[in-house]
Amino acid sequence: MKQLKSIDLFAGIGGIRLGFDQAFGRSLKTVFVSEWDENAQKTYRANFTDKFDIAGDITKIAESDIPAFDICLAGFPCQAFSLAGRRKGFGDNFKGMARGTLFFDVARICSLHRPKVIFCENVKGLTIHDKGRTFSVIKGTLEELGYAVHERILNSRDFGVPQNRERIYVLAFRNDIDSSGFAFPEPADSTRTLQSIQEETPVSAKYYLSDTYVETLRRHRARHEAMGHGFGYEIRGWDSVAAAVVCGGMGRERNLVIDRRQTDLTPVTHIRGSINTEGIRKMTPREWARLQGFPDTFRLPLADVHLYRQFGNSVTVPVIKAVAEQVKIVLLKNGKESKR
Repeated sequence: MKQLKSIDLFAGIGGIRLGFDQAFGRSLKTVFVSEWDENAQKTYRANFTDKFDIAGDITKIAESDIPAFDICLAGFPCQAFSLAGRRKGFGDNFKGMARGTLFFDVARICSLHRPKVIFCENVKGLTIHDKGRTFSVIKGTLEELGYAVHERILNSRDFGVPQNRERIYVLAFRNDIDSSGFAFPEPADSTRTLQSIQEETPVSAKYYLSDTYVETLRRHRARHEAMGHGFGYEIRGWDSVAAAVVCGGMGRERNLVIDRRQTDLTPVTHIRGSINTEGIRKMTPREWARLQGFPDTFRLPLADVHLYRQFGNSVTVPVIKAVAEQVKIVLLKNGKESKR
């Protein structure tokens, strides 16, 4: 395959790029990266070596300043559409940045450069926001630009990671490319459990909850159960799967585990009370990385608080790779037909 060029918009820590790189190999070269969060940039730089700097706020970058490219990777921010948020859609605004309208930066850039493929990933809630009108605008915009749009909701647990995470994947192929044979990947492996992502050695006592905090969680859950609510902490068995790790890295209490391998329960951080003796702990950032399908060679250069946020905001790499492999099939087929 002739080498293709890609751009990585709203790049985060590079999960989408990683999946496409795994599928395309040397047939794909990244020529532009944009990510406004400085901590995400640090993790990105630690794992990808580019000869250009990471660009910041995409809303301040002219489309003419972006190099020509064939594939646009755009995991535009999910907060405006998430079921966990206020779901303001295109009207959402955060610190002066219109997150809901960032999709239109994808549109203006692709309108000029006319790439072969536009790839977008977002939360499942995007499809039902504003009774489906938001998603209709997104699809309609891509179609007006001259693209055939394919979309599918896929669950990460079907692709070799033990995480129940549904996301919407959107592929737009330029109309002169025959994408009639494109098919989203079918479930490949739903057998993995949390045991497959567990740290190999006992983890630091800092990941274990204090007995005071455990009791607080239990009281909080009991109050909600008394009111008929389902909110509360969750302890996951190693033979089960995790709930979705979420945007912002919050909700770690929904994916607690019991791990009795650590015998030194001396606190290494300031806590109220003592470390619980039941073995209840949070998953580590490396375990969250594995839940998202990142290889163990992926470097984690920052403090835990940043890493939880980054992996919660990221994508599941094996799902991206599986979708990218299907994209590659279409492009290969079109390349062969163009030579006839």
